[in-house]
Amino acid sequence: MKRASGILLPIFSLPSKYGIGCFSKDAYKFVDMLKEAGQSYWQILPLGPTGYGDSPYQSFSTFAGNPYFIDLKTLIKEGLLTKKECKAYDFGDQADCIDYEKIYNSRFKALKKAYDCFCENGGESSEDYVAFVTEQAFWLDDYSLYMAVKDNNGGVSWSEWDAPLKNREEAALDTAREELAEEIGFYKFQQYEFDKQWKKLHAYANEKGIQIIGDIPIYVAFDSADTWAAPEMFQFDENNEPTGVAGCPPDAFSATGQLWGNPLYDWEYHKKTGYEWWIKRIEYCFKLYDVVRIDHFRGFDEYYSIPYGEDTAVNGKWMPGPGMDLFRAIEAKLGRPAIIAEDLGFLTPSVLQLLKDSGFPGMKVLQFAFDARESSNYLPHTYPTNCVVYTGTHDNDTTRGWYHEVGKSARDFAKEYMCKERLDEDTLTKDFIAMAMSSVADLCVIPMQDYLNLGSEARINIPSTLGGNWVWRMKKGQFDKATVKEIARVTELYGR
Repeated sequence: MKRASGILLPIFSLPSKYGIGCFSKDAYKFVDMLKEAGQSYWQILPLGPTGYGDSPYQSFSTFAGNPYFIDLKTLIKEGLLTKKECKAYDFGDQADCIDYEKIYNSRFKALKKAYDCFCENGGESSEDYVAFVTEQAFWLDDYSLYMAVKDNNGGVSWSEWDAPLKNREEAALDTAREELAEEIGFYKFQQYEFDKQWKKLHAYANEKGIQIIGDIPIYVAFDSADTWAAPEMFQFDENNEPTGVAGCPPDAFSATGQLWGNPLYDWEYHKKTGYEWWIKRIEYCFKLYDVVRIDHFRGFDEYYSIPYGEDTAVNGKWMPGPGMDLFRAIEAKLGRPAIIAEDLGFLTPSVLQLLKDSGFPGMKVLQFAFDARESSNYLPHTYPTNCVVYTGTHDNDTTRGWYHEVGKSARDFAKEYMCKERLDEDTLTKDFIAMAMSSVADLCVIPMQDYLNLGSEARINIPSTLGGNWVWRMKKGQFDKATVKEIARVTELYGR
């Protein structure tokens, strides 16, 4: 990886029309501005369809795309929708942030109108559509059936469906396919439009010299097509109930740890298959992105297993993961993939060894550098070149917000480290950006909110909380020419 820099901005945070960021002309304009600002990368968050809580890290499928990101204006241009039809819905456009309830209640209705028009015009028999559904059948068939059955059951998790469907009895599946054919077709159409629009935007970014850094969670959601379609891949009992779930042990940040609730992989099963599903998953990711960040990398070395049904993560225990065996299998099939390892938090010697053996760059977060609860290897003078430095991530407050959130000792340490007589909230963000950009890290990624010097109101996510997350949107015109010039100047100054 050459010395370079990029910007972190989720798709949903783009200032597109119809209530949420999407693959609109605003996305193309953002790419143009990245190029103008001398950037080489655009990092985004996971693109999967979201459910309760709206977290992109809890998706209904590890392969499917979020239908919210389909640009309705493009569908209008294609003649599948009219402006009048879109105007009839309330997408929450007046808000400075995303109103997911309004999006949920309007987006699918608009997309259904587009699908009806698509079918009326023979779209389902078009060469492109047939090629897409055939090529993606390995996940698309299960996902579309799963979503159609889920809708038909009032949205409840598959674990609450009638036994024949829950356990995928062939007769029950055949009946569902027949009775829900239109709904299944609707979900396939959504993925077709998502795929078409995303590939076009991705290709445009690449033409402009911008590479996309995608993001995948290590785990899949329990309520997902992945777990329903292949329960044998997970630690489930004979009733398809989890025996253990994922999380993090108690630490300085949380006395009871973090209970994520994701099902754990049956690594013995995956090993027997030559890690076939994982290879497919990573291969698919590299069709969507140029670089892939894998969340919670330490789970490949050891994973924290919490007995199913526990209220907290206190009674979990560490279990061995697949280690380098998995990455050797991936490399044997796909060559050396461009992966960033999310290696934040407490790292044991064996995790550090796995990171070293893999050769993947790890992550450095400047905000952690001055926190006494974190080890000091986040300080810039300790970085190896093979790493990616951030001022903060989607799970951190903005740097301006951090100034108000963090304690006096951390502010004093930051002041001492930066040789400052005092810290100023108006200039601190620039100081942090300069510190990150000037470091020896091969890649520096700065959240868009930090370049805009925004406070806590622009925070993306507060981990382990529900509500008010994943809603921040950049306002139209906020990323202006002056900001582009400033980014270009600091990028050139530090040789990125």
